[in-house]
Amino acid sequence: MTTILGIDLGKFKSVFCLFYVETGEIRYDTLRTNSTEFRAYLTRMKPTLTIFETSTAAGWVHDLCVELGLACEVANPLGEAWQWRKVKRKTDRDDAHKLIRLYLVNELPTVHIPPVKTREYRSLITYRQHLVERRTSICNHVRAVFQAQGVELPPGRHAWTEKGCEWWSREFARALTKCKEGELWRGIVNMELTQLKLLEKEIVKLEKKLAELSKSHSGVALLRTIPGVGPRTAEAVVAFLGDPHRFRTARQVSAYAGLVPRQFQSGTIDRKGKITKRGPVYLRKILVECAWLMRRYNPWGALLVERISRGQKGRRKPAVVALARKLLVRCWAMLRKNEPWRGPDGVPEASAA
Repeated sequence: MTTILGIDLGKFKSVFCLFYVETGEIRYDTLRTNSTEFRAYLTRMKPTLTIFETSTAAGWVHDLCVELGLACEVANPLGEAWQWRKVKRKTDRDDAHKLIRLYLVNELPTVHIPPVKTREYRSLITYRQHLVERRTSICNHVRAVFQAQGVELPPGRHAWTEKGCEWWSREFARALTKCKEGELWRGIVNMELTQLKLLEKEIVKLEKKLAELSKSHSGVALLRTIPGVGPRTAEAVVAFLGDPHRFRTARQVSAYAGLVPRQFQSGTIDRKGKITKRGPVYLRKILVECAWLMRRYNPWGALLVERISRGQKGRRKPAVVALARKLLVRCWAMLRKNEPWRGPDGVPEASAA
């Protein structure tokens, strides 16, 4: 008998909706969200198809289905068909059942689940970004503490060099236990300095590990032939694109990163809005950051921004976003064809040098 299993994955418990296609019978079960109970249930029921939505648990559930030889689909809850509007009831059972209903009418938006190694590579890349953001937050807080005391720190990055940190830590930082009333801010500065040094060490360790992993990904070295593209951008593109052959067109690649414009069409009206911002946030962010740098180090990028912006300062940001999209498309083409970056004259940059 053909059975379709819809799973509403929760943090602590998950609801299973088992649908028997021939009879139309529906059965609900609730299990704790752990691999042991999931394995026992799937082994016993052996559904023809298992459907669940993306979440933090979606990776190991997908791996479990593959291990047991069960067909599965992973749904994207951000799709328009999944939105709940004007309903009087929304429960976990309704969520699990809706997955099955959307599949039966061929309206289920699905996503690709990469292998475990790729998912770990992505998580390490995004975790590095998380540490960098924490470091930036500490630096901003320290500067705010000094401003509150009327003390001026060196501008920009000069305050965070080894020499700069040594100066203000020696002059102002003090252990909190030794601070009297009126100088407790010195203890805060000292504690933030300790956290800053620890983060710096952890980021160095993480980047060293990423450098080791990049050696096993030939695409990273290939993308670094692009002037203006550094190791962080190359790693992100390789990790998040995965197998470049899973995209058929350049528009699919652009839409995956959320770098295509929203479209509003009705009758004779056809208006394009801002970019959709769907897909991997970190990939889109680092591509835009790289695009700003390419205006300085890549003649192709500089000409493209100048052509789109028409020399107007107000159009520069949209032009840089357009450059980020075109950069991603060219990275995808290079990975798919396994070819290095080619300059304006059609000669690879490596051989031209």
